[in-house]
Parts: sequence; C-alpha cells; structure tokens
Amino acid sequence: MKTPAFAGLLRAFQRQPQGEGDCLVVRHGERAFKIAVKRSTAARRLTLRIRGATGDIVLTVPARTSFWQAQDFAERHALWLANRLARIPRRTPFLPGEKIPLRGVEHELRHCPNPVRRAGPVWVESLDETLALCASGESAHFERRIADFFRREARRDIEQAVFRHATRAGKRPISVSLRDTSSRWGSCSAKGALNFSWRLILAPPFVLDYLAAHETAHLRHHDHSEKFWALTRSLCPQTEEAEAWLKTHGAQLHRYGRAGIPAINGE
Repeated sequence: MKTPAFAGLLRAFQRQPQGEGDCLVVRHGERAFKIAVKRSTAARRLTLRIRGATGDIVLTVPARTSFWQAQDFAERHALWLANRLARIPRRTPFLPGEKIPLRGVEHELRHCPNPVRRAGPVWVESLDETLALCASGESAHFERRIADFFRREARRDIEQAVFRHATRAGKRPISVSLRDTSSRWGSCSAKGALNFSWRLILAPPFVLDYLAAHETAHLRHHDHSEKFWALTRSLCPQTEEAEAWLKTHGAQLHRYGRAGIPAINGE
C-alpha cells in the first residue's frame, strides 16, 4: 500500500515537464550512482546511457513513466553501470606530477615556486629529458594557473587559425569565444559568432586547425552541404584525418582538469 507521501512523490515525478528531470540514486556494492532522469514525449522505452566525456549517467524515460518504474529499471542495471564506469579513464587534475598533453605532446606538470628565470607565471622547459609545464607561485594557485595557461594558449592558436581561414574564405566572424562544452568542439551562430572548446589546445595542431576551418566555413554555408565540405577541405586539407582523430581520441580530452574551474574573463 502506498503512503500519501509516496503517492505525492509519484505524482510530482509524473508531472515533470518534457526535458526536465529528477535524480535517482542506485547502489552496487559500496558504490552509489546518481542518475539524472530526463523525460521525453518522443521516448517509447527507458534508455540508460553514460556520457563518455563527463561520466554523467542519464536515464531517458517516456513522459508518463512512474517513479518506481524508473527506479526499478535503474536498479536492474546497476551492475552494467558499475562495469561501464570502471572502463572510463580517471580524471587527470592539473596538479604537480600529472602528465597533460599540450598541442598533442605530453608534458609533466611541475611546481617551480622560485625559478631562476622564467617568462610569465607558467612556461615550458625541458627538465631531466622531460618536457615540463612549470608554474611558479604558491601551490594553492597551481591548478588555476595551469588552467589559465591552457585557455590563453587555446585562444591564441584558435584566433590565429580563424583569422587565416576567414581571410581565405572572405567572411569574418563577429566574435570568437571559448567555452568548456562536452557536446561539441565548436559552433557558429546564425549571426556569425564562433565558439570553441579550449580543450582543442590539448590535441595535435592539425585538429585545432580543422575545427577552426570547419566553423569558419559555416560563416558562408550554415549547413553541411557539399559546398560547405568543399570549402572546409580547401581550408584544411587534413579534414578527414582530423575527424578520424576526434572520433578515436576526442573523448579523452575531457578527462583533463577538474570540472568547474572558472575561465579567464568568465569564458
């Protein structure tokens, strides 16, 4: 017999608008998994998925699915969740001793509080036959300084690539901004504003160059027509190679750095 409180919870759960969700928690052994529930009028069955970029768990359910149906479905798949999550690489924070790629080349992060010489708060140098990304200052600010460095380098490389491609394409964007999105590497608004993930600085240069060419080509062709792809390939001959690299390695770029570190100037 359902208590009034439980019945009220069911009614509230069933009244969730499309696209909004609740959260469920299921356990497997000593582990607890938080699951975001997304309602969809288009869904015909319950679907559980894990976002590879972030490790977030999402359960999509038909609009009138009850709370207990969603909970039961999630609990029956607890073992599957545990196995899948175990295969996701651990996040690599921006802390001393960790190894992070810069333009596709692995660098070891090192804290150098009192350097003999340096050019700025973060710099690259070869130490003990190892490429190192060094940061000075107090250890409490190390993570933020490394994150800021990556964003600065990303902005410089992306703006240079966009300017080069825009000159050839004969169409310039109204703005270029950086974000930390997990769903796409770049975008072009209808007004011509370009947006990119700062994480492209972690990939080999030809990958960043391709994304810059791709979004710049959208300034002339806001679709994925043959004309769009012809322009993209003319701007970046390594288009196919870059797409293949992103398909194979792109998700790995999201495991570097702690989520939620504020960007420079709020970007």
